[in-house]
Amino acid sequence: MIVVRFKVKAKPEKAEELRAAFQSVVAPSRKVQGALHFDIARDVTDPNSFIATEVFEDRAALERQEALAEVQKVIALLPNVLAGDPEATIYNVSSSEPWG
Repeated sequence: MIVVRFKVKAKPEKAEELRAAFQSVVAPSRKVQGALHFDIARDVTDPNSFIATEVFEDRAALERQEALAEVQKVIALLPNVLAGDPEATIYNVSSSEPWG
């Protein structure tokens, strides 16, 4: 299993444009074969920052999601809307269990 954490900070005047672009990615990403969870949210302490948490069965599922047209549009948009470099980490998880 692969968990991806992706965080970006938009220029204040571009935050709504980025939010709309991210919104267009969520539904198709959740339908990708091997996508277990896919969420994008605003940072509660900074409305210009967005955090994606993505969970995939394997690297192939991640690659299928990254190949989506909606994702490619967002990738092309990022240089024009970001206030800094994105943060991204991929975690390779060997097991998981429900909490509680």
